[in-house]
Amino acid sequence: MIQTLGAARRALAGRLAEAGIEDAMLEARQIVQAATGLDAAAQAAAPERALDADAEAALEAMAGRRAGGEPLQHILGVAPFWTLELKSDARALVPRADTEAIVRAALEGLSADAHAHVLDLGTGTGAILLAVLSERPLASGLGVDVSETALALAAENAARTGLADRAAFRRGDWTEPGWAEALDGPYDLVVSNPPYIRSAEIADLAREVRRDPHAALDGGADGMDAYRAILPALPRLLRPGGTAVLEIGFDQAEDVRAAAKAAAGLVYVAVRSDLEGRPRAAIFRRAG
Repeated sequence: MIQTLGAARRALAGRLAEAGIEDAMLEARQIVQAATGLDAAAQAAAPERALDADAEAALEAMAGRRAGGEPLQHILGVAPFWTLELKSDARALVPRADTEAIVRAALEGLSADAHAHVLDLGTGTGAILLAVLSERPLASGLGVDVSETALALAAENAARTGLADRAAFRRGDWTEPGWAEALDGPYDLVVSNPPYIRSAEIADLAREVRRDPHAALDGGADGMDAYRAILPALPRLLRPGGTAVLEIGFDQAEDVRAAAKAAAGLVYVAVRSDLEGRPRAAIFRRAG
């Protein structure tokens, strides 16, 4: 039976809602757009338009994947972040709007005319680094990740956004001795969205979040493993007066602040909230 555009969208929204997806109607419109090439305005203008066989097949395939818990960004192949559209797949953590708080906090202390050198630890898709560079045309940066496949994705995104001439990527592992010394520096800005989920809590995350690479989620028993590695290294990585902005979990502000006290030469500045009002971006500065 041939479906109309409007009927297919409504049926898909119902199916997604039954699967526990909160923004079911919005996601249904996005999936229909991917299957038909028609944006939201075109869908609204022609709800009685019949779907052809190819569009129906594509719609059914994507609907099954989303109802099964696969992230929408992987199905569509792209994820919006800041003002960018980034390629997104299973190689790296899906860039999400909460992390834009790191970009906002980072840009506060980075003037538009600065020839700044930026380091992104655990770069994943390259989202944070590329967003900062997109706003600061004289800046350049290095993205570091333990995953070679994530680094390949980040490089693809640098090319996609026209920033490949100012963004480089390199493998690095903050669990290895001497990791910070191996990085070029000093840096004016260090940013990071490290793994900070407590190991025992990963099983309780939303299905699509659990699809992210485990290493990008698991922060150890108390969620603090990455901070215990990164914070003591920041005075070595930053130039005097340089800034670091790290993403934190909603209940980790005091633990991260306490851990920073053990890093000689590192000054805690503040915590900025995300758009939901949750503590998200911890800001530090190298003394001097």
